[in-house]
Amino acid sequence: MSNVTRSLGDFELTALSDGFYISDGGAFFGVVPKMLWQRKVKADESNRIYAGVNSVLVRTGKQNILIETGIGNKLSDKMKSFYHPKEKLLENLHAAGTAPEDIDIVINSHLHFDHCGWNTVYKDGRAVATFPKAKYYVQEGEWRHACLQLERDRVSYISDNYDPLISSGQMQLLIGATEIVPGISVAVYPGHTRHMQAIFIRSGGQTACYISDLIPATWHLDITWVMAYDLFPLETIENRKKYYKEAVPQNWLTIFTHDPDVPWAYLESINGKIAVKST
Repeated sequence: MSNVTRSLGDFELTALSDGFYISDGGAFFGVVPKMLWQRKVKADESNRIYAGVNSVLVRTGKQNILIETGIGNKLSDKMKSFYHPKEKLLENLHAAGTAPEDIDIVINSHLHFDHCGWNTVYKDGRAVATFPKAKYYVQEGEWRHACLQLERDRVSYISDNYDPLISSGQMQLLIGATEIVPGISVAVYPGHTRHMQAIFIRSGGQTACYISDLIPATWHLDITWVMAYDLFPLETIENRKKYYKEAVPQNWLTIFTHDPDVPWAYLESINGKIAVKST
């Protein structure tokens, strides 16, 4: 996906891609039968699909804010052989006319490796901030869970993506809904993880929301199409309902973290089913 830019009130939004990665189709759709989900996305002979890795650059006129930092370049050789990451975020950031030194704020929805990988890069054998002048933000509960390294999901967490930033004081740990700067706020939407946060962008009476893995792609608009990766699938369903109850009537722009073709869209309800608006 090439960079796509649009305005939202007085803000400018650019969808940036870290490329795509390969994932097991069944894992992306949980208990949904392949007979159904393959109508939306085609799998290869090994049941793998291509998932996008989408970030958003918000230019407010005063600050440059980066929402999510993709997979990055710190995966082990074994993990690279599974996921085939493309590591394109910094290249696409440069194509958007922005250098890492220009970023003022970085917000991670959660700390899975495919959402915060470019938080840091290795320099002289240790992980340092990719965006040296930026303040980073994530929920404290998400970081504390990552530190537990539980059997169920420890593979999803790479401590070098965040612990050096905690140690340096560059990463701020939030507790619940918070306004980070005027027009940019976060709210917790549990389901994928207990403390995953959505990022809201508001300007000129308009709202966009980076809803992250609560609704990973347009493939997951149905409230029951829940990923196998979700730790709390029933909460995913309830929080999708909560999100749609506001997003549809208030015409929020929904930003999709893993859709390789559709970085964002407005939603509508048709006979009780949520769909992308055709116009």
